Amino acid sequence: MTVDAPAHAHGGPAHATRKGYLIGFGLSVILTAVPFWLVMAGPISSNMAATFAVVGLALTQIVVHMIFFLHMDTKSESGWTFMALIFTIVLIVIALSGSLWVMYHLTTNMMPMSAHDMKQLP
Repeated sequence: MTVDAPAHAHGGPAHATRKGYLIGFGLSVILTAVPFWLVMAGPISSNMAATFAVVGLALTQIVVHMIFFLHMDTKSESGWTFMALIFTIVLIVIALSGSLWVMYHLTTNMMPMSAHDMKQLP
């Protein structure tokens, strides 16, 4: 390893540059302004399409923040930060999908009260 070689190239910490921060800031501003405009101006007539567009842009903004500000990539710390991210995403997906599944089945299996049952309540 030479003196001029960056530590990031060999699994060390990421080195931030002003250019990288400015690119990340610019992308973040754009990815914030576009969904705001989509909601306020209403160029998309379908609410479902607008919702998917806003969620897609939000997920893109999360990736931009992870790359440009948190410096997470497959090379930093020998890939352990990326593996921790993948593990976290898997746990979140399992927890959210399980919660939604339970809530859906609770809602569908609740028995509605009849008028006769309503009269017996104190």
